Amino acid sequence: MSITQETVKAHLKDPAIFCCRRDKGTVISPADLEDPALFEDMVDAGLLTLTDDGLTIEQVLGKTLVEDCEALTPITSNILDGVNEVEESVESAKKPEEIEVIAPEQKEIFGGGNGMIHVKIDKLEGLTLDIPAGTSLGGTPLAGEARKAEEKVGEKKVIRKLLKQHIKIDDAEIGKETSIKDGKITIDEEIVKKAVLEDSLCKSLTLDIIKPEDRHIYTETIMDVVPIATKVDGEIGSGVTKVADGVVFMLTGVDEDGVQIHEFGSSEGYLDEKMYFGHPGCADEGDIIIRCHAVIERLSGMTRPGPFAAHKCQDYIIQAVREELKKYEGEVVREEVCEDVRRKGAPRVVLIKEIMGQGAMHDNVLCPIEPCGVAGGQKNVDIGNVPVLLTPNQVRDGSIHALTCIGPATKEMTRHYIREPLVEGLATDSEFDLIGVVFVGSPQVNDEKLWVSERLGSLLEGLDVDGCIITTEGFGNNHIDFIEHIGQAGKRGIPVVGVSFCAYQGQLVVGNEYATAMVEENMDMGGFENDVAGCSCVTPEVAVRAIQMLKNEMLGIEIKPAEKKWNNDVINANNKLLGLPETELLDSGTLH
Repeated sequence: MSITQETVKAHLKDPAIFCCRRDKGTVISPADLEDPALFEDMVDAGLLTLTDDGLTIEQVLGKTLVEDCEALTPITSNILDGVNEVEESVESAKKPEEIEVIAPEQKEIFGGGNGMIHVKIDKLEGLTLDIPAGTSLGGTPLAGEARKAEEKVGEKKVIRKLLKQHIKIDDAEIGKETSIKDGKITIDEEIVKKAVLEDSLCKSLTLDIIKPEDRHIYTETIMDVVPIATKVDGEIGSGVTKVADGVVFMLTGVDEDGVQIHEFGSSEGYLDEKMYFGHPGCADEGDIIIRCHAVIERLSGMTRPGPFAAHKCQDYIIQAVREELKKYEGEVVREEVCEDVRRKGAPRVVLIKEIMGQGAMHDNVLCPIEPCGVAGGQKNVDIGNVPVLLTPNQVRDGSIHALTCIGPATKEMTRHYIREPLVEGLATDSEFDLIGVVFVGSPQVNDEKLWVSERLGSLLEGLDVDGCIITTEGFGNNHIDFIEHIGQAGKRGIPVVGVSFCAYQGQLVVGNEYATAMVEENMDMGGFENDVAGCSCVTPEVAVRAIQMLKNEMLGIEIKPAEKKWNNDVINANNKLLGLPETELLDSGTLH
């Protein structure tokens, strides 16, 4: 496939290979040359052999063949009437760290001491103009005004504050009442009888407590990990929220026939081998886990109502604990102040989170009444998967409850969103003006995918953003939307970075010219969905790489093309540049 005039500039330094047989006397143009983007696949397939004496595209354009040449043959100097001389400029030969950035010349007009500006025009002898201070000339701000405006660029303006009070929990048990006393949560063993009545598709519920030392215990597939958090003042995104530290709920589930509630991969097995403890969506190393196991109606596991019934019934139990947490005056071990801020004059950016919305068990609850809850929220499938803009604080205060039962390793569970590293990183980066966080669902049908993505493109255009990061959980079907979203930003001239699990198993099946800045989430040694809950999702290290890549993209710094096949050495090289530890990959099916 030949290249075009529009794309030839990007490949001037690449090898010159004929795409088809060419006869003696041919004057070489882009239409005669093979697309360098295909070379690696052709070499792997044995269709092409690159040679050291082959010329580059910029060396052969406009030159004439002096003998016939076959397709997929490197062009060498002996078959041309000459070779273009290519001079490398001194500036381009410099290493990046040697290139000086020279600020444009700045000219100042000084104000007089009497509040007037005196401008003398030499060609009109004797003419002096007195202009009131503060007046701009030709629409250009005066130096004093410019300096004042410069001082305000990036100035932090706090829109609202959220205070998260972290309450230490040291113990939990199933007992005769629901209460929180002296750092201990007790849950009434009879509450499951009331909770199961919340949805007729839920046939039974059981509760038990798993201490950190008892994690080598069998568990059914992990549907979700949910923190215990509650509003004590204000609405989600502002006011005061109490968060119970040291304890989480974990939802597991099967149907009446014992079929795991899962889709692509299932995480049943020994708990200490099936969760990546410490990752944003998971329990932390020292957390107590309150396990809520649901059995739902047979054959309902692959429907939307079935898994939702399990989440709904568990939330009834969590709400009872939330009510006790509201009243509890225990030790506040940490206060977290989250701010929605604007930084006038700083580059405007958004974070776009693509979430599952393909129906069946692919769904999420947006904007519930309580942090990480279910009641009062709307499902993104029900609202057509259209983009929904939230403030960073709303996300950090639990505006997303994850219902998705996709592959465990790439699933962003409910706890992930309340402590999403990219939200925190962008919100606190003084070089950015974070406009908000956009959640957009991934529909099932391609026409709907395109329609939703077009709505996202219009939103980005209306927000007038200078850059964006787009993430997606899972892989495969939703990569179609993911790449389309990147295209919607790219064709509007918006620098964009994509973040996803791809590796070996999830390699992108589609692409476009704008998908050049990509960040890999994989943490499995083989590059697979390894059925370890929360393994290959956004981590703090992934967030740092993505944010720096966005800055590079916005500054026009070249981002080298990724290797054709996933190579973790590339990730570790980038980590080293950013002062991050090397990514420790997990052997599939073994302890991490």
